[in-house]
Formats: sequence, structure tokens, C-alpha cells
Amino acid sequence: MAEAKPKKKGLIAHGVAAQNRKARYDYTIKETIEAGMVLKGPEVKSLRMGRATLNEAWAGEREGEMWLFNCYIPEYQGGVLSRFEPRAPRKLLLKRKQIGALIGAITRQGATVVPLDIHFNDRGRAKVLLGVAEGRKAHDKRAAVAARDWQRDKARLMREKG
Repeated sequence: MAEAKPKKKGLIAHGVAAQNRKARYDYTIKETIEAGMVLKGPEVKSLRMGRATLNEAWAGEREGEMWLFNCYIPEYQGGVLSRFEPRAPRKLLLKRKQIGALIGAITRQGATVVPLDIHFNDRGRAKVLLGVAEGRKAHDKRAAVAARDWQRDKARLMREKG
């Protein structure tokens, strides 16, 4: 029987490497699309350490292709010689039809494309979950918080009664 390789402490093999929690609060997400990313080796290693942030990141069109802007992936500190820019734009890997749909949503509907999370799929590939979003006003945010609180309270009452 083959033994599994021992996992290094702190590495993410499958699951979420970075998450933009504030995006679902600030925006109403209409649809989501999973896209691949063009990354260098040290960037992947840094992502596996779970050190990236997506707080102010956004996706947009440049020369007919989709790019991820302002995503912070810190330099890998494992003694690698190749350095990279932590906030460099990173190309997103999407099909032509998906790129056309995203560009159409941005131009016609005035939507925003925000990254919701960066995760590793079951094959170990880094993927970014993009959300086609519409901005929320302050009163919409308050209503969303109230609805979420009511759902939580309702579930608590149902658990206690039966």
C-alpha cells in the first residue's frame, strides 16, 4: 500500500487560499464564474502559504483579455531567486464566450467584476472565483444585515421548538 506524502505545516493543498469577505457585503452578486490564473512558481508557493489578500482587487478588460488587478500576493520567502511584483496584474484564463459575457456586463449593465476567493481545485490548480456584481447602497447593506440576522434568529427558534 502506498503511503501518502507527509504534508508540510501551513500549506493549502485543496481549499481557499484567500477570500474577499467584504465583497458579498458591499455588492450584490448576480453570477459567479471560475477562472484560472497565470502565475509564476513563487506566486503559487506564496498562495499555498495562504498569505494573499483580495480586499481591494478587481477584474477588468485589457486588450480583449480579462486581468486581475490589485491582488496582493507577497513574495515567497523560501530562498527563491526569481522575484515578482506583489501587486502586478495577473492574466485570467477564460473562454472567449465568457470573456465576451463579462465585458458585456461591464459595459452595458455597469456591473463590476470582483474576485470572491482564490482556491485550489482538486487537481491542485489555483483558480479565482469571480462575481459579476452590482454595488449596494448603505440602506441595502442595512437591509441585508437585518435579513441575515432574522434568518439566524428564525433558525435558532426552530431548533429550540422542535
